[in-house]
Amino acid sequence: MEPEQHHGFEAELWLYPGDKAAWHFITVPEDISHSLRFFAGTTHGFGSIRVRVRIGDSQWATSVFPDKKSGCYLLPVKAAIRKAEGITTGDTVSVELRTG
Repeated sequence: MEPEQHHGFEAELWLYPGDKAAWHFITVPEDISHSLRFFAGTTHGFGSIRVRVRIGDSQWATSVFPDKKSGCYLLPVKAAIRKAEGITTGDTVSVELRTG
């Protein structure tokens, strides 16, 4: 069983370029991405890692996905969360991320 990790950070919400489905992501900072990768143990489809996330009052379970270009993980932020928290593309967002 992998050890639980808890990370807090701030990062910009961005829209995946050219995506008609309007996927929004937050890039997990490089140091946290390295820690996630090191302690991940089991990864899932596409090298994803299951996480629990809190932004504002919203909490949910999802997965972060490795981005070959940046070497960091990407956190998808679905429309319901963006709407509930009143956040949009370009906003800096405070994120709490847990694994384990």
